[in-house]
Amino acid sequence: MTHYEKTKYQLKGEIKDICCRDEYCRITIEAPAICHVAKPGQFVMVKTSEEKSNDPLFRRPFSIHQVTGGLLIILFKIVGRGTSNLAKMKAGELLDVIGPLGKGFHVANEQRHYLVGGGMGIAPLHFLAETISRYNQESEIVALLGARTAKELDVFSQLNSLNYLQVALSTDDGTAGHHGLVIDLLERAVSERGPGVVYCCGPWPMMKAIALYCRDKKMTCQVSLETVMACGVGACLGCAVSGSDVIGDGYLHVCKDGPVFEAEKIWL
Repeated sequence: MTHYEKTKYQLKGEIKDICCRDEYCRITIEAPAICHVAKPGQFVMVKTSEEKSNDPLFRRPFSIHQVTGGLLIILFKIVGRGTSNLAKMKAGELLDVIGPLGKGFHVANEQRHYLVGGGMGIAPLHFLAETISRYNQESEIVALLGARTAKELDVFSQLNSLNYLQVALSTDDGTAGHHGLVIDLLERAVSERGPGVVYCCGPWPMMKAIALYCRDKKMTCQVSLETVMACGVGACLGCAVSGSDVIGDGYLHVCKDGPVFEAEKIWL
């Protein structure tokens, strides 16, 4: 176990900024202790109940979207009571945060990196792209992003400002980029540019398709799984997923064994 994997903090971070547009929100939290040890692909557990209330009781997991100095940035979509409460918070308020949690992406020593994201699974790829670029400025980094509509991609528009990142888009309805699936973008990119290491986060069917494609092409693929979880530290066992070759009970736990896995550990 590395220093990063065993180091986590619970803190009251001051909200420096929160911006909500439609059902999507971007929140910036002062959390230098977490930022100092965070790796791309890790996540935080946030208390989303109102002050002097325990409703909802369980914290909500959020991937780390970006780290800027001591500022932690997360993106989320308003989907229920917890995220609705979080969206109502104001700058200057304190937010109870635990992190960084889980095992993040391993940045491979490769020349070409494909970052494949679908929907809100795109969120952790910003931090990953910045990290790859920082470690190897000569790397070719290609982001392949898919969503149902162009509107769902708007929240990730900052990725376009990263001058070292080449971005291609796909949408189910054709309102932005390629009219089709994000795996079509990967197949095209590999055909034109050549193989590379793949990092993937998004809906399960998308990740499975990407994982099996990478297997056939003999490309390394890491997947970041998203599941419902209550504790985030491996105590409740509520985030169990079936692994491909796990001994014992045959299950992996996303919060402590992941959320990032080598794809073959999930899909052979």
